Parts: sequence; C-alpha cells; structure tokens
Amino acid sequence: MARFLTYVAKRVINYAVMIFVATSLTFFLASAFMSPRSNYESRTPRPPQESIEQSLTANNLNDKTPIMERYTTWLKGIVTEFDWGNSPTGTSVNSEISQRIGASVKLMLLSTVLSIVIGVGLGVYTAQRQYQWQDRLWGGVAALFLTVPTVVLAILIVFFAIEINSASGMRIFYVTGLSSYTGDNVLLAFLDFLQHILLPTIVLTIISAVGYHVNQRTYLLDEMHADYVRTARAKGLTKKQAIRKHALRASLIPTSVNVAFSIAGIFTGAVMTEKIFAIHGLGEYFINCINNNDIYGSVAVAAFSGVCTLVGALLADLFAAALDPRIKMS
Repeated sequence: MARFLTYVAKRVINYAVMIFVATSLTFFLASAFMSPRSNYESRTPRPPQESIEQSLTANNLNDKTPIMERYTTWLKGIVTEFDWGNSPTGTSVNSEISQRIGASVKLMLLSTVLSIVIGVGLGVYTAQRQYQWQDRLWGGVAALFLTVPTVVLAILIVFFAIEINSASGMRIFYVTGLSSYTGDNVLLAFLDFLQHILLPTIVLTIISAVGYHVNQRTYLLDEMHADYVRTARAKGLTKKQAIRKHALRASLIPTSVNVAFSIAGIFTGAVMTEKIFAIHGLGEYFINCINNNDIYGSVAVAAFSGVCTLVGALLADLFAAALDPRIKMS
C-alpha cells in the first residue's frame, strides 16, 4: 500500500509540474496571438480610447501592460482565490466554465458509458467469430460509420427524428438544448431531459462505440493467436476458456487505456455535436473563446483539459497494473 501511495504521489507531482508549464506556455501563446483590444475597437460606435484602456486594464488584458506583469497578476489570482480571470466583456471565466461543465457531463457521460459497453462487447463478440457472418456484418457497419462524418450522421438522425415527430403528431424528440420543462415535477423534468438528450447520445454513442469495437476486436485477435494462449489450449483448456482466462484479460489492457483517456472528453465535451444540437457545453465555449479573443477562457479550458488528460493517464497506469500482475508500481 505504501508503495502504491508513493507511486501515485510521484505521478501527481510530476503531472502538476507539467500542467503548470503547459498552462503558462498557453497563456503566453494566447496573449501573443489574441487581441482583446480589437473587441472594443471594432464596436460601432467605437468607445472612447480612455474607456477602452480602462476596460482592458480592469480585466488585466491591456497589451500596453508588460506581459510578465499580467502573467504575475493572473497567476496570483489563481493561487490565492482560484480566480482564472475575466473575459474581454468582464464576465468571470470561473462562472462560465462551471455552468458549461455540467452541460458537457450531461451530454457525454451516458454516451461514454454506452459506447464502452457496446463497443467492447461487440469487439469481443466479433473477434471470437472471425470471418463468420456476424464478424462481416458488424465489420461492415463499423466501416460505414467510420467513413460518415459526425456532422452528417447528426443531421441524418435529426432528420429522422423530425419525421417521426411529424408522423406521430406529437413532439417525441427535441433537437436543441438539454431541457425545456420549467415546472417542479421531477418525473416530468426527467422525461423532458431524456427527450432532449436521446438524439445527441445516439450520435456520440455510435461514433465512439465504433472505435472501441474495432480496437477491441484487433487487440483480442492478437492475443488469441499468441503463444501463451496456444500453450493453454495444449494443456486442455477449451477455446472459450483460454480466451476468457488469458486472452481477454490481456486484450483489455490497451482498451482500459483508451477508456481512461476518454475521461477528458466527458468534461470537455464534443464541439460539433454541441453546435448541432445547440448544447452550451465546454467544447462550444472553447471555440467561442478563440473567436472572441478570450485569453483567460482559452487558457482555463486548455488547463482543465490537461488535468483531465493526465488524470486519464494515471488511471490508465492503474488499470493496466490491475489487469496485468506483471506490471509493478515503482
């Protein structure tokens, strides 16, 4: 246990240093390429110059202030108050991100779980039936969805949902937002949420499940033809027993790594899907920050994505060690 805690502590410290360096570099790059000043100067009518300077200075975005001074002020706010700064319009980055994280989690969590269960299950199922009709059928379906862009798939699903709504004479599916019910009935609120979340969940589940299916099938086939599986078969195990006790466990190691890294996607959202279904998540916010010269918003999202990714990396190591006893914590 002590060795495990030491390992985790070392990794966390290393990751904290990496995140600090990466976030600082992102700040300097964003400050160099984004121009919050242009947000004010492009307005019609153009505000007085003195007003522009005051607004930029108040939000620590004035490019006439030395960049190291801006960086120090921004970093001090994070360390002392966990304040990630303001947008050029004066809106708090903290409040914007806190609102949008919830939307991204609602959008991504269910689809991520479903895609893992369905994709990995199909991968195991088809690998055990290599070259049989089931394998060819699901392989063809996977190839089809791999070639269809996310935007096209989402539009097709929206089209069919609208047709179903029209044919039924009632609104079964909603194609925008995450909710529209404003009452206090918990059951009706939940039903309303399901009507909104179903279509984007289908899109994201299909996209992710295809990847898990193809990868898991490949990993399991590689292990099924390994020497140690042949040895297990020679000792008297049936094919299914050898796969279940040996090959499947080993093939789940790279899959667990993929699953761990998908955690970042749960919180950072899916940009295209959010845009199509008008869901105001973190992915949409990041694009808006870039378009609106929002330096601190862009840096905050990048830092948050880095944290999620490194948490995924740590979990991937732990999953691999749990599945393979040959891997030791050191």
